[in-house]
Amino acid sequence: MERVCIVGAGVIGSLFAGHLARVCEVSVLTRRREHADALNEDGLRVTGKTEYRAHVTAADDPSELPEFDVAIVATKASGLEPAVRALEGRFPEATIVTVLNGIGAEEVVRAHGAWPIVSGVTFMSGTRHSDTHVEYILDTETWLGPYEDTPFAVVQDIADTIVASGLKAEALQDLRPAQWSKLIFNAAVNPTAALTGLPHDAHFAQEAEPGELGHLVHGLVDEGKAVAAAAGIELHDDPWEMNVLATQRGSAHYPSMLEDVDAHRQTEIELITGSLVREAERRDVPVPLHQLLYALVRGKEASWQVTQDPTGGQR
Repeated sequence: MERVCIVGAGVIGSLFAGHLARVCEVSVLTRRREHADALNEDGLRVTGKTEYRAHVTAADDPSELPEFDVAIVATKASGLEPAVRALEGRFPEATIVTVLNGIGAEEVVRAHGAWPIVSGVTFMSGTRHSDTHVEYILDTETWLGPYEDTPFAVVQDIADTIVASGLKAEALQDLRPAQWSKLIFNAAVNPTAALTGLPHDAHFAQEAEPGELGHLVHGLVDEGKAVAAAAGIELHDDPWEMNVLATQRGSAHYPSMLEDVDAHRQTEIELITGSLVREAERRDVPVPLHQLLYALVRGKEASWQVTQDPTGGQR
């Protein structure tokens, strides 16, 4: 690919944009006009694992974007529907890559167009310091695989370009084992962090005492594994081992759902835990821990809505 559009310029989108600008023409579709203006004026600065300032072309209106070969959709779950709705009827020759947490993003994209789709799962992470500055912290892989009848050669070309940009990527013939590994990991870690207020640290793997948090996380992982087994999925990596290794990296990571809860934003609970719970219901697999966390996070989201008491005052 020679021309790529990054849809959604949060942490992950900015990391893709900043690196791919080394080897491609990069455009960015933002949610806010002022964000696009800042990127056009100042470029995009990447620090941390990489030190680089990239030139990108940004817009908040897809009609203002140049043509592109590939779009990498890196929005939050809540931003996926409006983003692909804005692309509907446009860029028919492009391939769409989804790199959202959870499962089900491809179906949302397909509802708005006939583009070839590549499924993606990414483990890299960073910190967004401003509209034009992102810090690259965790330099782990992005896994890519074909969705429906997208040729594997297309997936391999996208993965090769991502690697050439300085990021890590691997093309897989079947992404589902990797997707489910990440889904189970996320469904155990993200809601737990959101509800406890803890970053992803050593607490998530501790099981020495009866009341330690690792027991809950391990139980959530085991439920997720049972659903994957019922669905005929052989996992790419063991989610519990992924959790343990992540807690040993030396610095605590703030999961996206914790950041959303702290900011009183809608979380990604539907694409993560919601998708797992719904699959469990289809497979008749009991997942009481996931159902509990699913209800609690949705309840926390509901608590941010201002209600009125009978006298007209806020409560």
